[in-house]
Amino acid sequence: MTQILAWDIGGANIKAARLALQGDQTGLVQALSRPFEIWREKDHLPEVLSEIYLQLFATGKPQALAVTMTAELSDVFATKRDGVTFILESIRNGFPEPAIYVLSLSGQFMPVREALAHPLDCAATNWLASAQWIARKFPECLIVDVGSTTTDILPILDGKLNVVGRTDMERLASGELVFTGVLRTNLAAIVQTVPVAGRYCRVASEYFAVSGDVHLILGHLHPQDYTCATPDGQPPSLASARRRVARLVCADTEMLSAGEIDEIADYIYARQVSQIREGLSQVLSRLPGLRRSPVVAVGSGMFLGLAAAKSMNLTIADLAGTWNRKELEVFPCVSAAHLLAEQWTDRSL
Repeated sequence: MTQILAWDIGGANIKAARLALQGDQTGLVQALSRPFEIWREKDHLPEVLSEIYLQLFATGKPQALAVTMTAELSDVFATKRDGVTFILESIRNGFPEPAIYVLSLSGQFMPVREALAHPLDCAATNWLASAQWIARKFPECLIVDVGSTTTDILPILDGKLNVVGRTDMERLASGELVFTGVLRTNLAAIVQTVPVAGRYCRVASEYFAVSGDVHLILGHLHPQDYTCATPDGQPPSLASARRRVARLVCADTEMLSAGEIDEIADYIYARQVSQIREGLSQVLSRLPGLRRSPVVAVGSGMFLGLAAAKSMNLTIADLAGTWNRKELEVFPCVSAAHLLAEQWTDRSL
């Protein structure tokens, strides 16, 4: 049996997936996501990687590692080059035995030694893994991948990725990257005003509440799904989420009723859906024919992608029997594992 371990090293979460290959059969054994704020404890990355590895491989070991990342953007690094280098060195030093392959912006895997020589070619590539794997199943579609922090909008035509941008900056300009996510987005980055007692009120541009609070209040997420740190350090409970959202308008739960706070949350949810819809519209303005193709919604915040697509009367792809919920939540990581497994089986590496 051959086993592949895939890493997706994000700035706020580390995701890993273990894939097993035996004969013609390939199957996901286990996948997990662990909160890790790299800007707070960068030097603990090797230790955390080792702990995750032991969770996935209590027995046995992988023959190859696939690596994608987005954590290089963290301001703990002076440049993206520094970030990619630090992450790859942490993996290489922690796991010297398996072959390590890093996904590049070309969509190809390169050996870690080559990646270290060309670090900017490997910055922010996890979306490429998702796009290439989905294209195997849906050769003409529009991918909407909503994670904890960002949303990727990726057009697939004739089984190939059809994007304008490859780097984060290019993708922001094209609408293919929208910085809104299901957990970590500062609410002041979604709205400038909200309804309070029959009128609109400006919001405080402070780190009082995040999108995870809105979705917890509205029942889109359970407390165990709220895996990032809360702005006030209090637990991710309904009561504490309402307190945080009240502070968005410089109020508290003595000044606003639960119903009034929930109305604010509902309004912010609608505006966040609109942010994703605006990205979708920008991408579709370039490729109007894709309006007739299905939207493939994945990610921990896939319900936001689905809501945006439905609001535009777009067709939704039926993913039943294709990927399970856990795979969809850590989709770039699982995709990278499958892509490397394909090349490993074909002996094209």
